[in-house]
Amino acid sequence: MTTILSGPDEAAALDELVARIRACRICREADNALPHEPRPVLRASSTARLLIASQAPGVRAHASGLTFDDPSGDRLRGWLGLDRETFYDESRIAIVPMGFCFPGHDSRKGDLPPRRECRQNWHDDLFAAMPQIETILLVGGYAQAYHFRRLGVDVPRGASLTQIVRDWPALLSATPKVLPLPHPSWRNSGWLKKNPWFETEALPVLRAETARLVKA
Repeated sequence: MTTILSGPDEAAALDELVARIRACRICREADNALPHEPRPVLRASSTARLLIASQAPGVRAHASGLTFDDPSGDRLRGWLGLDRETFYDESRIAIVPMGFCFPGHDSRKGDLPPRRECRQNWHDDLFAAMPQIETILLVGGYAQAYHFRRLGVDVPRGASLTQIVRDWPALLSATPKVLPLPHPSWRNSGWLKKNPWFETEALPVLRAETARLVKA
């Protein structure tokens, strides 16, 4: 059972956990080993009230150690109404992907799914160590599946991304609140054109919630 501490003890315990994650080599030592040196990428603190739960770092984030430092990040920051300085202020925003390391490419040069080792070994303890999180932005299907299950959020079996994102008003009643989002990749531009309600209905709520939690 995870023990949740408070105050300075809680912050110290979280810092120690994050340090262990950043030193993790479990996937490199597995039978189906990560094909390159691990570089876990995450941002977490005991004061952040907004959590961005994403999929896994891409090759660019693997090189820089800074997640969403690409055109997808620019689009996401536009959705949230945030500048780069605020977005990367981990005292206000936590960013925790389902896979901490770039998982490698498949035969078509696309990114592989997040490694399971991260979720199996780290995620439950990490989120238990951040009880102050009030709202979670769920970017992509892997993050949505894990956090819905963890929080006991009832989502119809086989629901599509569109159905899940479209149901955002009901999901705001969860504790913590959850807001599912499509991935901000420019490959999803077609989805955004087909679903204009996302910009007109969901984004104003997303920006208001972000401002409430992040801006001084």
